[in-house]
Amino acid sequence: MRNIALVFSILLLLSGVAAHSAYAADSIKIAAIFGKSGEASKSTIHHFQAVRYAVDELNRLGGVLGKNIEVIELDNHSSPIQSKLAAKKAVRLGVTAVIGCSWSDHSLAVAKVLQKQGIPMITPDSTNPAVTKVGDYIFRVAFVDTFQGRVLAEFASQTLHAQNAVIIQCIDSAYSMGLSRTFQEKFKGYGKKILGVFNYKQTQKDFSSIIKKSKKLNPDLLLIPGYDESGLIVKQAQELGIDAVMLGGDGWSYREFFAKGGMELKKGYYTCHWTKDVDSPKSKNFVKNYQRTYEVNESAALTYDAVMILAQAIQNAGSLDRKKIRSALASLSDFVGVTGQISFNETGNPDRPAIVMEITSGKSQFLQMVK
Repeated sequence: MRNIALVFSILLLLSGVAAHSAYAADSIKIAAIFGKSGEASKSTIHHFQAVRYAVDELNRLGGVLGKNIEVIELDNHSSPIQSKLAAKKAVRLGVTAVIGCSWSDHSLAVAKVLQKQGIPMITPDSTNPAVTKVGDYIFRVAFVDTFQGRVLAEFASQTLHAQNAVIIQCIDSAYSMGLSRTFQEKFKGYGKKILGVFNYKQTQKDFSSIIKKSKKLNPDLLLIPGYDESGLIVKQAQELGIDAVMLGGDGWSYREFFAKGGMELKKGYYTCHWTKDVDSPKSKNFVKNYQRTYEVNESAALTYDAVMILAQAIQNAGSLDRKKIRSALASLSDFVGVTGQISFNETGNPDRPAIVMEITSGKSQFLQMVK
């Protein structure tokens, strides 16, 4: 009786393994790594939503290579260390590719793991140049901060005619520090002055000390290259009487920036990759359909494009072989996405323009496009 029970147990175990293997063989497993908890989570929930939406759309249309796509959502807890652990989990689960992360320091941690394992990765909106420099399996949909910083410096000096600036940067953010560095270099290249650079930490809430120091310098321009915490800074800066024009990067494009204080900004500008006002058939169709399910924003559009680019690369590769998918990504040309036409250059970055948005009394609108 014991032997029969043992044999029956083994058969059940084997059938479970076989069923799991069959399921895995009939689907394409990809991981989405973003924050479901921690500082980044309020903005990166949009990334998870966009991945689900894109995958649902693909599966409704028959999947890729005749297989459905299975998404494994991994929480990086808004930290580089947990991002690294999430990447290692994705490796153990045998994913074909990874979509993520959003914050640059998170993407850097993930990229180093995936590059060693030969797993393709596409980040929707990490803009620090170091991310794709990790290796040839790492790609991005967003422009890079060396380009964004140049655009901001050119706009500040040539359009706003600012003669000097103060910078308030997040010292523990690769994104903030990188964008600040490029802006300073290019701004000074126009013969302008940086009056001061002040640091804060990601979790900081009170910025009154550095704002008061900034006010004493009486700058024409206040650059705040942060994420949604920048909303707190611009709010407190106005309350403390800073009269400078305020400028930010694509980190200001999140709804959370406006919720934390950006909606009280009287006058400001920021760069971004896309706006729902873009007049293209692909963009308008996305806005029309996506808003029925989720909030339409830049992060969603970039993430949607990242998933669709991956699907196209797998289709072009005609295989789930990661090396072939990487090659297909590298040779991707003129992909028509929601956020524009995308081709990857030799560094895994797209050649794309930046959009300058103008904020007036807390409301943003398209101002100009810069190549």
